Amino acid sequence: MRFEEIYETWTERNLTQEEAARVLGVCSRTFRRYIDRYEEDGLEGLKDKRLTQASFRRAPVDEVCALNERYKSRYRGWNVKHFYSWYERDGGRRSYTWVKNTLQRAGLAARGKKKGEHRKRREPSPLPGMLLHQDGSRHEWVEGKQWDLVITMDDATNEHYSMFFVEEEGTMSSFKGVKEAIVKKGLFSSLYTDRGSHYWHTPEAGGKVDKNNPTQFGRAMRHLGIDMIAAYSPEARGRSERAFGTHQGRLPKELAYHGLTDMEEANHYLTEVYMPAHNAEFMHPSREQGTGFIPWMGASLDDILCEQHERTVSSDNCVSFEGKTLQIPKDEYRCNYIRVKVRVHRYTDGSLAIFHGPRKLADYDADGNYKTKEKQENKDAA
Repeated sequence: MRFEEIYETWTERNLTQEEAARVLGVCSRTFRRYIDRYEEDGLEGLKDKRLTQASFRRAPVDEVCALNERYKSRYRGWNVKHFYSWYERDGGRRSYTWVKNTLQRAGLAARGKKKGEHRKRREPSPLPGMLLHQDGSRHEWVEGKQWDLVITMDDATNEHYSMFFVEEEGTMSSFKGVKEAIVKKGLFSSLYTDRGSHYWHTPEAGGKVDKNNPTQFGRAMRHLGIDMIAAYSPEARGRSERAFGTHQGRLPKELAYHGLTDMEEANHYLTEVYMPAHNAEFMHPSREQGTGFIPWMGASLDDILCEQHERTVSSDNCVSFEGKTLQIPKDEYRCNYIRVKVRVHRYTDGSLAIFHGPRKLADYDADGNYKTKEKQENKDAA
């Protein structure tokens, strides 16, 4: 149904193929394949058949091993082009690219450095909800106090969906910004961030991020189906950097004018006064009519946008978590949970909960004290 909606928008020429592909979270080439299969077989043609059939073009394992062994035994140290010319003379029928990729996968040939690219200014996304930016800026927002300002904004319209001060940005502040955006607008397609340690694991300082080893924040984004994009330079985050330039020039003066020096008061001013005024002045219409947001109809966002840690229950039905002992109360489903693996959720307000599969066993405050059902109901009502 989502593809049919984007397909209709594309056929009406409101989106390019690249823009439609970005909304669906695929590359433009895959989107063109979807079009061909959809026009030929309808929705049935969009089913992924890769799990049920092997590629007929895949080279046999024996051939791959023979090529690697041949290079190691007689041609070690040769560059790939030189080796390939001899490979062809001896009757080899595979392409140069196949030989190069095979040797590189085996670690026998070095990968060349990517050549520099001509850079040009990137156009804003055509629809709101296709790409959001999240970033933080440490600054002396109030005289004598260094705070981090965390913003979550739309690439297409420059609208700020979330804006607040924290002592130090991290996983919890990132969760809070994303939650406020989803509650306000809905689920979005992509999120552009820097390479901070709460967003990404980076094996080498200054190197590429490890997309196969997500952080707590990355795990939550995968759960929601939001594609994360890492920025590798300040220029890549140009829109958020320019926004922070505006905020650093205006916010300290406004906070000082109103005599606001407390973080809680400053955050209230941001939400109620500053952000609506900023959006009214700097927000602009998107290039196309419509939206890339999808209404959130799933489970509680709090149990997705939180830290999740696996623990094993001890023999006294307790779970140890960062120096706290969390006692699991009796329930009607099991006599005990001894040696059972459970998940400890830590929410943005510091409170905790224990889950066994999809079922919540207990709630705790930030100090690890058990919340009775009456206390929890009173808190929810408040």
